[in-house]
Amino acid sequence: MPIDQHLLAVFTVTTIIAMITPGPDMLFVLGCGMRGGARAGLLATAGVATSEAVHIAVAAAGLAALFAAVPVAFTVVRVVGAAYLIYLGVQMLRSRKGVPGDDPLVGSGMSNRKAFISGLTTNLLNPKMVTFTIAFLPQFIDPALGNVWMQFAILGAILIALEFVVDGTVGVLAGRIGTWLRRRQTARRRIDVTTGGIFIGLGVKLAVER
Repeated sequence: MPIDQHLLAVFTVTTIIAMITPGPDMLFVLGCGMRGGARAGLLATAGVATSEAVHIAVAAAGLAALFAAVPVAFTVVRVVGAAYLIYLGVQMLRSRKGVPGDDPLVGSGMSNRKAFISGLTTNLLNPKMVTFTIAFLPQFIDPALGNVWMQFAILGAILIALEFVVDGTVGVLAGRIGTWLRRRQTARRRIDVTTGGIFIGLGVKLAVER
């Protein structure tokens, strides 16, 4: 397998933790599921996953070519990416418990088609998602193993699969999970703090390693 097994394990665990943290994608899928039903929640997830596949392909193509042409670029991207993960962790630790008006659960019904298109476009046009993809994936790439594009493809496939499983489950169980997320602000805060600490620790660890 053209990928470091240790890095793959760390990537998988970190991705799972990041995915189960209530964020914009999860809340969007949640809102679609509550407004349009389980099918709308699944299609919204499919839209988000499709846009993420585009982000990964673009990042992989550009970064793989850059690493091949300028080897030192890998170190630069990795360090900058690690710094960005630390920044995200700090932001999570400082996040507000609840922001009025940010709840996507309010609204009328949503068609299946609209759910997919909305999930695709909102995530595809979100520059933060592109930045996160470029910062996150290279942390788990080892150019010394070769086949950088293949490593990107494997990690990207895992990321998309986990996103579909987690957010898809949220969409299907939108009613019950929606109630939980609205009422359990303390639990959401604890998840943010835990995930923020993990991102900071991961960023520091990856910045000083290799």
